[in-house]
Amino acid sequence: MMNKCFIIVLVSVLMLGGKKPFSQQSETALALPNISIQESIVFIAGFDESDNTYYSNAKQYFQKQGMPIVEGLHTINEIIAYINKAGENQVIFKEIHVVSHSNAWLGMSMRIKENGERITVKSLEHAVKEYNIESICKEYTGNTKIIFHSCGLGENKALLTELKDVFKADQVSASPYFNVFGGKYAEHYLAKPYYGYYPTAESKGPAFLSQEFRENYPNVHIDWLTALTTRQESSFGEAYSFKFNIPVEWEFTFDNSNDMPKLADKEAIMDWVSESPEMAEVLFALQIPIEKFRWRSSVNGNTLIIKGKTTVLCVLAPILQSNGANEYQNVSVEDRSLYQIL
Repeated sequence: MMNKCFIIVLVSVLMLGGKKPFSQQSETALALPNISIQESIVFIAGFDESDNTYYSNAKQYFQKQGMPIVEGLHTINEIIAYINKAGENQVIFKEIHVVSHSNAWLGMSMRIKENGERITVKSLEHAVKEYNIESICKEYTGNTKIIFHSCGLGENKALLTELKDVFKADQVSASPYFNVFGGKYAEHYLAKPYYGYYPTAESKGPAFLSQEFRENYPNVHIDWLTALTTRQESSFGEAYSFKFNIPVEWEFTFDNSNDMPKLADKEAIMDWVSESPEMAEVLFALQIPIEKFRWRSSVNGNTLIIKGKTTVLCVLAPILQSNGANEYQNVSVEDRSLYQIL
C-alpha cells in the first residue's frame, strides 16, 4: 500500500510538470495523508490575437522563473476542475498564478465556461446562484495564494472578493496597474494607466487629445503628445499608449411603429439615451461621458436599435523605483503598494 501511494504521487507530480522540490508539509498536508505541496503553477488563460503578444510574453517570463505552465484552459470552470483533479491526486499548490486580459469596463476576458460570459461581479454572482460554476474543494486552496495577472483588476475590489470566494483561497491579489510582460527594459513591470476617450472614427487628432489629457491630469508630468503618438516603449521609463474600442448596443421593440421615437441626428439619440434609465445606468457604470461615443440608430420593423462606440486611449507610464534609481520598480506580489491583497 505504501508503494502504491508513492507511485500515485510521483505520477501526479510528473503530469503536472513540477520542476521544483516540494516544500515541507503544511497543516493541510498533515490533515490529508500523502499530500505533496507544489510551490507554484501558472495558468495562461488566453491566447494572443493580432500583434498583441501578452500571453506568449507572460509564458516566457514564468518559464524563466522555473514555474510549471498550463495552457489551453481559458475558463474559470476548467481551472477549478484542474485544481480539484490535482488535489484528488494528492497535489496542492502554495501559489496559483492566473494570466488573463482584463480592463476596468468589461471585466476579465476569461470566461466562466466555454462560450459563456466574461468574468464580472454580476456574471460570477449569477453563475454561483444558478450553480453554473464548478465548486472547488476548500482543502485544496485553503492555504493557497492566488495571484491574478490581469490589468487593473486590483482596482475592482468587489470582483477580487468574488474570485476569492469562488476559489475558497487563503489569499488573492491583483495589481491596480497594468502588467507588462516582455518589455524592452524589463521582462515584467507594472505601469500606471491614464485614460482618454473619443467617438470611434471621429478623433480630432493628437494635438487636441493631448490637450484634453493635460486638462484631465493637470498634476501629471507626461509629454502627452509624444505618449499619444508612441505605440511601444521607445526609451527607458517614458510613457506610451495603445487604444481599443468599447461598444454598447440596445434593442427596443414597440407594439406600434408609430410609437417609435424619430431620432434624426446624434444629439437626438443622446437625448433619448440619457432619458432611458436602462441605458443611463450602463453609461454610469462605464463612467465614460455620453458625448465620447459615436451614436447610430436603425429600425428593423417595430424594433429600434441603438448603437454606441467609444475609443479608449490608454497612456501607460512605467512605475520606477522611488529611491531615484534608474530602474523599474521591482514587481513583488507581496508589496501592498503595488497589489490589492485580500
